[in-house]
Amino acid sequence: RSRNQSRSEAAQNPAGALQGDRLDSRLVYIVTWNVGSAVPPDDITSLFGPNVSDGSVDMFIIGLQEVNSMINKRLKDALFSDQWSELCMDTLSPFGYVLVSTSVRMQGVLLMVFSKFCHLPFLRGVQTQSTRTGLGGYWGNKGGVSARMTAFGHPVCFLNCHLPAHMRNLEQRMEDFESILQQQQFEGGTATGVLDHDVVFWFGDLNFRIEDYDIHVVKCAIDSNKLPLLWERDQLNMAKSTESILEGFTEGSLSFPPTYKFDVGTHTYDTSSKKRKPAWTDRILWRLRRTGSPVPTHNASLQRGLTSWLGGATKVVQHKYLSHMDFTISDHKPVSALFSLQFPFRVDMPLVELQASKEWCKASDATVRFTVASTYQRSSWDWVAIYKVGFRHHKDYQAYVWAKGEHATQVRLNSDSHKDPKPELDLELNTDLLPFISNTMNSIVGLSSPFQVMLSKKLQLLVFFIGNLFTKHLNIKQTLLCIHKNATL
Repeated sequence: RSRNQSRSEAAQNPAGALQGDRLDSRLVYIVTWNVGSAVPPDDITSLFGPNVSDGSVDMFIIGLQEVNSMINKRLKDALFSDQWSELCMDTLSPFGYVLVSTSVRMQGVLLMVFSKFCHLPFLRGVQTQSTRTGLGGYWGNKGGVSARMTAFGHPVCFLNCHLPAHMRNLEQRMEDFESILQQQQFEGGTATGVLDHDVVFWFGDLNFRIEDYDIHVVKCAIDSNKLPLLWERDQLNMAKSTESILEGFTEGSLSFPPTYKFDVGTHTYDTSSKKRKPAWTDRILWRLRRTGSPVPTHNASLQRGLTSWLGGATKVVQHKYLSHMDFTISDHKPVSALFSLQFPFRVDMPLVELQASKEWCKASDATVRFTVASTYQRSSWDWVAIYKVGFRHHKDYQAYVWAKGEHATQVRLNSDSHKDPKPELDLELNTDLLPFISNTMNSIVGLSSPFQVMLSKKLQLLVFFIGNLFTKHLNIKQTLLCIHKNATL
């Protein structure tokens, strides 16, 4: 099949099909890459695996280190999205993935969380944190950035770190990691710290090295594919048995060659005068909390049908752990891992159900009706927005309108709409989405079924509904929430 055909099919069927034992699982694909201040390549599609177009993956998590953070570059990125975020959005959005909330950046450390838009209503309470550890905590070239959320009723945290370099700094790496865990605290809920979450994914340029063996022994072991010999002397692997802060963290086997240090533009390990010894600096680990989230019993949540009981316990299974040796723009090679997450229960019903009042033939027909669950606390800052199909992130809206009134059950998109930047709502020019968000949960809470807009050109329009709650202190957090009862759209 052609690439364009695959992209088109993925956009029309973004949820994919969950078959067999995948029915109650979620696939999470994580990438970590120290990009060495390089300009992004033209195409990174292969970085997301061979099946990125089939919609089988539920979430893509991307952690970058050493993104260009020169002053002039940072000023431009403050006004516009950085080049790496733009490239990732351009790559994943045609396949039905949306950047959740916003990318998290601390100088050169960048974290992005993408999800199928049908899952967005169940990714609630999104919060981010960053911790500087460079120059004693005053500089953000080293440290960690995180994003946490409640996914289908379970607290999950993604932590991207860039730890101190060099063989001799093992103790400093452990101290910095402990400092990051201590300083990163989140508001509300039971998971206030990173390790309080049911599942934690920790990844990045962790900078652990291979001890004892000299560079010639290391290269010989790589050439002869005797990687277990090197893994035994890997600092992180050894530290897991001695450092209490690493208790519970798990990593798959390192079956790929060390990903650092290469001559830029080649597949050759460092030939400079420094002759850095190859090492597995780029890693992906995970951790399960010993006691997971309390399982709902016959409470109101279960009786309302908002939660599905699946049985068993929270599980994480790693299916792939590999490096991508074809990328040569940096002295590091990117590393990726594919996981399946299985939860004992999941929240799988939206808090708001929406539908178009009738077929939309013209702008004056743009009316959205919605029903709110009794447990959802409404706000005058809820809003409904209009997006193009294939939107990349929450700032891509064409217009929005406040869903005012405690008992309001509908809004009109052609009335009191805020346009950005178009002066009028023009249905004929766009294939659009209408989404409904919660600021207290910092997430989308409802999504309509698809419907057609009957235009002269017989264009099809997928429409979703977002209601976003804003804080009254100009802290606007627009997190898209779309749902078609968590099924294939």
